[in-house]
Amino acid sequence: MKKPRPRRSFTPEFKAEIVELCRRGDRSVGQIAKDFDLTETAVRDWVKQAEVDAGERDGLTSGEREELAALRRENRRLPEDVDILKRATAFFAKETR
Repeated sequence: MKKPRPRRSFTPEFKAEIVELCRRGDRSVGQIAKDFDLTETAVRDWVKQAEVDAGERDGLTSGEREELAALRRENRRLPEDVDILKRATAFFAKETR
């Protein structure tokens, strides 16, 4: 059975370079992925995201995706903050009686 490859991260510059190679059309996406030891899916996703960022395709831009992720993190944290404030209020209400 094939062992899964560890997750790798790539710089925006590297992704832009790969997207540019794909846009030139000299080689297929599959061939570029193979040459750089990448998955075709990752390369296709990078090309698609570059098209969205350039306004050539509908979807969330990279900036909008980052903002959405930050807002989701904040929304997960807010209930914890409210709970802490409720406990603090109850504590100080008990102390002042």
